[in-house]
Amino acid sequence: MNRSTTNNLSLKDFKGNSNEAFGILYSSYFVYTKRFVLNNSGSVQDAEDIFQDALIVLYEKLCADNFQVYTCLENYVTGIAKNLWLKKLRKQFNTEEISDNYYAENSEEIDLAIENERNYADKLADFISKISLHCQNLIEDIFMKNKSIEDIQSKYKYSTTKNAQNQKYKCVEQIRRVKENTNIYT
Repeated sequence: MNRSTTNNLSLKDFKGNSNEAFGILYSSYFVYTKRFVLNNSGSVQDAEDIFQDALIVLYEKLCADNFQVYTCLENYVTGIAKNLWLKKLRKQFNTEEISDNYYAENSEEIDLAIENERNYADKLADFISKISLHCQNLIEDIFMKNKSIEDIQSKYKYSTTKNAQNQKYKCVEQIRRVKENTNIYT
């Protein structure tokens, strides 16, 4: 599934009797949770458990009367998953399981993590908007569309994958310079 498929999901898709909407989320966004958990002392099984817990939290939030979405589903779900994994790491030496009413007990902490994720995404989008158009497209292809470096080489007609990697580095450096210049003035 792709990003446009998940952007077309609505609240009724999740509240219905079908698990299709959650399946789309799983196939689209589990890879981010998996990468985060594996990079932070976890296993694939841990990532699967955390992602499923994140989907449960999402479902509980969707059923709340006052639920409002302020960010894309990707940021929302991965923010919840990251928060859950970090909390589990903090409690690593305890055998305490995540309770059935985890969201109700930790709603402020979860909301804060989601808000922080949204603020970060907004700042990053602002930084990206200030780099060259070529780099904006390249960054989107690599980081948002998860295209491989070989796909990037082919699409942008770089002679080697090394050239594609160098261009990726230059574009990331453009973002870093914009960020540094923004921090100087704030």
